[in-house]
Amino acid sequence: MVGMDTETEGLYELQPIVSYDDAVAPSPRGGARHLSCVLPALSAAIGSPVATALHDDPDRLRRELGLPQVRSAIVVLVDGLGFWNLSIRRGHVPYLRSLLGESTGARPISTCFPATTVAAMGTFGTGTCPGLTGMTGYSQLNPRNGKICQLIAFRDAMSPEELQTQPSVFQTLADRGVRVTFSGLPKFAGSALTVAALHGARYVANRRMDALVHVAAESAREPGLTYLYVDRCDKIGHNYGWISDEWVGTFERLDGYLRQLHDEAPKGTLIVIVADHGMVQTDPEQRIDIAERRELAQGVRLVGGEPRAPMLYVEDGVDPADVAARWRDSLGDDADVFTRDEAISKGMYGPVRDDVRPMIGDVIATANGRVTIVDSRSQSDKATRLPSVHGSRTTMEVDIPFLVDLV
Repeated sequence: MVGMDTETEGLYELQPIVSYDDAVAPSPRGGARHLSCVLPALSAAIGSPVATALHDDPDRLRRELGLPQVRSAIVVLVDGLGFWNLSIRRGHVPYLRSLLGESTGARPISTCFPATTVAAMGTFGTGTCPGLTGMTGYSQLNPRNGKICQLIAFRDAMSPEELQTQPSVFQTLADRGVRVTFSGLPKFAGSALTVAALHGARYVANRRMDALVHVAAESAREPGLTYLYVDRCDKIGHNYGWISDEWVGTFERLDGYLRQLHDEAPKGTLIVIVADHGMVQTDPEQRIDIAERRELAQGVRLVGGEPRAPMLYVEDGVDPADVAARWRDSLGDDADVFTRDEAISKGMYGPVRDDVRPMIGDVIATANGRVTIVDSRSQSDKATRLPSVHGSRTTMEVDIPFLVDLV
């Protein structure tokens, strides 16, 4: 299994920053080929185009992404299934492999920065970007209480409705009378992350994957949009690594369920399969602990973000540029390091609301290769040693699948 990962080393290099501007000329990444464009394009495909704060021509996105016009569509988001994770393991998944062979599925689209679930769900659900949703990472500063808040469960955070003020595509469709169905696990019904990013859909909960798939397929008999969320690849990847036998087994079962969706969906249904991010296999020898490196800890008050994209909040009176310079000198090629102003000016978070600016770290690092940057002072030992992670700007993490199946 380790040999397989060695063959991916070229995919562990940092990509150029991807633009959210869908008006840019067609390119391998960005433009219409971005996670933020998926729901606007699908809304146009079902005949009720929803423009967002970033994307004002949903039908153009639909055409550029190669989507037909249909009565009913199902969008499946597989947490943690990056384009290259899928491509490298394609021999295990006959149904997904058949979609990779189609012209629309042969090349990836891009996720947001950071390449992590919280930021990506907000980007996907609203058709915008982390700078507008206020969901800028797994954890970030809550300016109201001065604490690092965690945005999977919104622990120590402001309420989802206060933080995330962009309308979801689902809500806009539902307000127009379009059927929108969310088939998901009971634990996600009404969760803070669902309320923040995916509100508006009628939620149908089931515990078994075959039942979730069946509900998604049956709902497509009525015109409208169905959303199916699958979390298993991400969960197994974090616990065992994406190159593990456990991950491969989960991946194979996923393929069977998605084939079931194809078989049960009514003729004429459009199925689109995407992800929120890819995953990289970590290297324990490349684990950098801020707590053990004085030059990294100096001047840093709090650490948020991800092991692949930490956000640093500096102490009062400390110049973020000085911290960034010290981090660049210490880390060298292991990471790109930006001040908040630099990151925003480069468009890493897309347009940024004024009230979101202080939530973003004063300094942001994006890890290269298989490096992780952790802080054992505030993070559990397990959290600092996960075998597969995500969040940075490498090809493995940023490239996600866009697979299209017209039943």
